Amino acid sequence: MNNSVLVIGSIAYDEVETPFGKREKALGGSAVFFSIAASLFTKVKLVGVAGEDFSNSTILMLKEKGINTDGLEIAPGKTFRWGGKYHDDINFRDTLYTDLNVFADFKPSIPDHYKDTPYVFLGNIQPSLQMDVINQLNKPKFTALDTMNLWINTAKDELQEVIQKIDLLMINDSELRELSGELNLLKGLKYLHQQGLTYIVVKKGEHGAYLSYILNDKEHSELFYVPSFPVWEPKDPTGAGDSFAGGFMGYLASQDNINIKTIKNALIHGSIMGAFCVEDFSIDALTNIDKNKISHRYNILKNLVLV
Repeated sequence: MNNSVLVIGSIAYDEVETPFGKREKALGGSAVFFSIAASLFTKVKLVGVAGEDFSNSTILMLKEKGINTDGLEIAPGKTFRWGGKYHDDINFRDTLYTDLNVFADFKPSIPDHYKDTPYVFLGNIQPSLQMDVINQLNKPKFTALDTMNLWINTAKDELQEVIQKIDLLMINDSELRELSGELNLLKGLKYLHQQGLTYIVVKKGEHGAYLSYILNDKEHSELFYVPSFPVWEPKDPTGAGDSFAGGFMGYLASQDNINIKTIKNALIHGSIMGAFCVEDFSIDALTNIDKNKISHRYNILKNLVLV
């Protein structure tokens, strides 16, 4: 049985330049990348805000992929815009501008028919808004959250309150250090588990991801590592982390069985979707995937993980 996943996040138009080319007004935003990646596994319900310049053809495309857009608000003004230029080593970039536009006043309103969605992903928005979303929902089966350094620096207390309400936190190395105050990965993970988290995913970009989890022994966590799927020529890393999250949560919802085996497999599928994303600009690579391609890459990546 396939269960749907609810995502709350940003919707954007990006201007991106990499060593492989340049795109203007490229469709982006955390909720968009997440939704398209997750839609390859299950039904998706999207909550976000866009401006009056957001095209009807894009909304139609999302719907055709099984993404419910009833939670998409079209507000007076322009859609969130972001511009970035990647270095020759595309792990590094310069942000050229960030124009929040209608996203600056975004206050998520969850439609009534979304409130019983069993799987929920709280994208990278203010912790107070993430908490507001949680308070609007009817006890989801599994809730995951993404954050960033800005909220750790400016709203750490609120973020820690939200963390008490979720099952899984997605975070990168620098965010883990800032949130925990620990330089050592294992010490940082231990600190976060002591805050009540059962599952933590540490995203390490091209170097893969760690899953830290606690089962019966509340004092000791265990680790599982998945490498990034090898990519011959990554063209645009924008949205890779959100696609990773979409693959992870989409697969988990499709299995509808919360146990360590499915969560480990979800991590592998997250790595696959992140790799697909970087192979082209914007969402282009994600829209040219089918389940056979995912299965093929799963078998390859599984052989890299298992003896």
